Amino acid sequence: MYLSTTTAELRQSLANYQILDVRDAEDFQKGHIPKAQNIPVHELGERFNELDPKVDYAIICYAGGRSEQASIFLSAKGYQVTNVMGGMGAWQGDLEN
Repeated sequence: MYLSTTTAELRQSLANYQILDVRDAEDFQKGHIPKAQNIPVHELGERFNELDPKVDYAIICYAGGRSEQASIFLSAKGYQVTNVMGGMGAWQGDLEN
């Protein structure tokens, strides 16, 4: 099972999470939340072992669909994850490229 949060709530609690951006690398490079890690959702099945199971992850994509898929997958693997509803399309915080 996983939790869900809004982008506004995430901005208030960024220090509590490692951000996992599951958009394609090209979209990630155009702009992402500072210090976010990028593993595209279609690579997650083979790369999830790069993640630390002791860390709480906030999973984000552009609108929320891919991050929800990633949240279901990772929570089934035992990771503590929170899906960010609205995704980068709703993000109003800082970005880095």
